[in-house]
Amino acid sequence: MEPDPKLLEILVCPVTKATLVYDRARQELISKQAGLAYPIRSGIPIMLPSEARPLSDEERERK
Repeated sequence: MEPDPKLLEILVCPVTKATLVYDRARQELISKQAGLAYPIRSGIPIMLPSEARPLSDEERERK
């Protein structure tokens, strides 16, 4: 299930307030500044830092 595109436009990282990049393949919202990937479950972004996955150094550089 895909998240609503309008919702993706207004969401920001709760830690840095920076814009997010949607990774369709992994179903995540990426915050390069915070180094976190927020999961999307059943089309719903989970915007809790405690639920986010830390990005590896390699992921931070390429996204």
